[in-house]
Amino acid sequence: MDQVAGWLMMGGYGGFVWPAYGLAAAVLGGLAFQSWRRHRRSGAALARLQTPADMPRQ
Repeated sequence: MDQVAGWLMMGGYGGFVWPAYGLAAAVLGGLAFQSWRRHRRSGAALARLQTPADMPRQ
C-alpha cells in the first residue's frame, strides 16, 4: 500500500500533476461534448435542407 501512496505522490509533484491531468480531462471532455452537439445540430440542419419543400404551382 505504501507503493501506491508513493506513486500517487509522484515524488512530491503529485499536487501539480494530478490537477493538470484533471484539467486536461475536463478540456477534452468539453471538446468532445461540444463536437457531439455540433454534429447533432448539423445533422438536423442537413435533414431540414434535404426535405422537399412544397413548390407553389403556377
